[in-house]
Amino acid sequence: MAETTQTSRDRLTEKLAAGVPDRSVRLAYGDKQTVDSVEFVPVALVAYGFGAGDSDEYGSGGGGGGSAIPVGAYIGGADGLRFRPNTIALLAVSIPVICTLGWSIAKIIKAAS
Repeated sequence: MAETTQTSRDRLTEKLAAGVPDRSVRLAYGDKQTVDSVEFVPVALVAYGFGAGDSDEYGSGGGGGGSAIPVGAYIGGADGLRFRPNTIALLAVSIPVICTLGWSIAKIIKAAS
């Protein structure tokens, strides 16, 4: 029974892995676009994961997920290639970091008093 379970687990993991696109920088950098004769390459913060498992009590299963946050674009112009950040996305991403930093500082101050 253990060999059958291991084989089905391996197959499930392989099926999940096959659904994940090529894991190269192409996930973070989009294709070059042109708008009003200005060329740019969009840039995103990309994260994904997947997993699978089984047990005698609960059965087997698997799943995955991912996210992409547009952080800006590389834009070509007369002064060369420049990175232009997506300010709204960068603020949204930095809010949890700032909150955690504030919480940590408050805990440190409270512990020191």
